[in-house]
Amino acid sequence: MTYQQTSQEMNAHRLQIAELRQKMRDLQGSIEPAEVEDYTFQTGDGAVKLSDLFGDKETLFVVHNMGTGCPYCTLWADGFNGLAGHLQDRAAFVMSSPDAPDVQEKFRASRGWVFAMVSNQGSSFAEDMGYKTEEGWMPGVSVFKKQDGRIMRVSDTSFGPGDDFCAIWHLFDLIPEGANGWQPKYAY
Repeated sequence: MTYQQTSQEMNAHRLQIAELRQKMRDLQGSIEPAEVEDYTFQTGDGAVKLSDLFGDKETLFVVHNMGTGCPYCTLWADGFNGLAGHLQDRAAFVMSSPDAPDVQEKFRASRGWVFAMVSNQGSSFAEDMGYKTEEGWMPGVSVFKKQDGRIMRVSDTSFGPGDDFCAIWHLFDLIPEGANGWQPKYAY
């Protein structure tokens, strides 16, 4: 197939993906939110409640990160660093992990991350949200909204190689052999 033919076919697939995304947004708009408790997290400044993480926003993104031992979670967080200001214009954004606050802060500083972090140590938050199982911690994101004085979970999804939340996979898809076994590292 010629370059131009392949490009046209790829663009047709991208249009199908765009149509599917619209169907997903429509479905997301019809979801029945689930009320959650006002969990307590730990930070370097002490305890903070889930309700406090909203700040002055009505919507809150909480990234479920597996902590400093996961280079994939670090890759996702590095990408969110560039998006944080844009996201925070629309909603509050925080990353949660099982690491202790002092470990989080040291790692955060080493990566130059600009977003808030909270520790879910001693909390059932990750497990209740489905991001800690018998197999261990899982990465993903949950979205919460304030509604009539309650905290409602309105969506969530897990993270993994090739997902929509880390641009590197989509850029690698433009290379004929794709990621070709590439694995993230803490430094290159």
